[in-house]
Amino acid sequence: MKFASIILLGAALLANPLASPAAAQTGGNAIPTTTISLGTATPGGGFPLYGNAFAEVMNAADSTLTIVPRNTKGSNENIPLLEKGELDLALVAGEPAYEAFAGIGRAPVRLKILTAIYSNPGMFVVRADSPYKTIRDLVGQPVAFGAKGSGLPILARYVLDGLGLKQDEDFKAIYLDRAGDGPAMVEDGRVAALWGAGIGWPGFAAVASSPSGARFIAPSTEEIARIRAKHSFLKPLTVPAGSYPKQSEPIASLGSWSFVLTREDLPDDVAYRLAKTLHGAEAVFCKKLAQACETTAANTVAAAPKPELIHPGVMKYFREIGVVK
Repeated sequence: MKFASIILLGAALLANPLASPAAAQTGGNAIPTTTISLGTATPGGGFPLYGNAFAEVMNAADSTLTIVPRNTKGSNENIPLLEKGELDLALVAGEPAYEAFAGIGRAPVRLKILTAIYSNPGMFVVRADSPYKTIRDLVGQPVAFGAKGSGLPILARYVLDGLGLKQDEDFKAIYLDRAGDGPAMVEDGRVAALWGAGIGWPGFAAVASSPSGARFIAPSTEEIARIRAKHSFLKPLTVPAGSYPKQSEPIASLGSWSFVLTREDLPDDVAYRLAKTLHGAEAVFCKKLAQACETTAANTVAAAPKPELIHPGVMKYFREIGVVK
């Protein structure tokens, strides 16, 4: 390939990152690849864990796809990066997605859903030897509510608001630079509790595996009813027994579904290929990561606030497999 051709090729790639050619033209028969950026969150949290596994499974299932995960500050950064076209896909927690689609505190976004990824039952974790047993016990205590840009603090705000509590006034609220910093703060007593969500969430797993062990604090049945009376978009969810070390009983809580969102102008054919590849590899993904067992076509249809928020290319595939009519 001539030097000038390489320059032109590089310019074309910069102009259109979704049309990166595979290989350095092996005899003119190279199959073009599609390179796709995927925003996750800060190291040590659930989104990078999921996003890296997602990329590995997708790239292995379709050799013409190259999904490149990228650490970000989380949901609150991912949404504007998608809007500006600086990311093709991004993981976004349920509450920021809900606010963005509904236009709460901003204009409604025009982003689309590629897939629902997993449910996020919210709860606190404390050391097993701590005196804290209920949410009310934590009032006035230092609590780590998650990374600054993530969706976890937003979920906590809705849950606590439903109980008549203010996150930044009734607690000594701490927001982390890195999601992975929280477990050590619980272990050494810098915080009384760490807020988190999901099944197999790394922060909870770390505390539960620590020498002191863990106790989980979720809203009671009565508290769940109070919260849902004020914030009905939050759904009752259960953390199955055995989701974390020494967790012998299921834990009832509430929360929402996180999503992979796409930029508004992601081409329909690309979204279709991504959906077909993802759902064709559901069993492999589930085997690789427990949380991914919830990443199904049926769950996406059920979790989407409105069907029209699902990307048209994804809906085309869902119609083909009979998940929607």
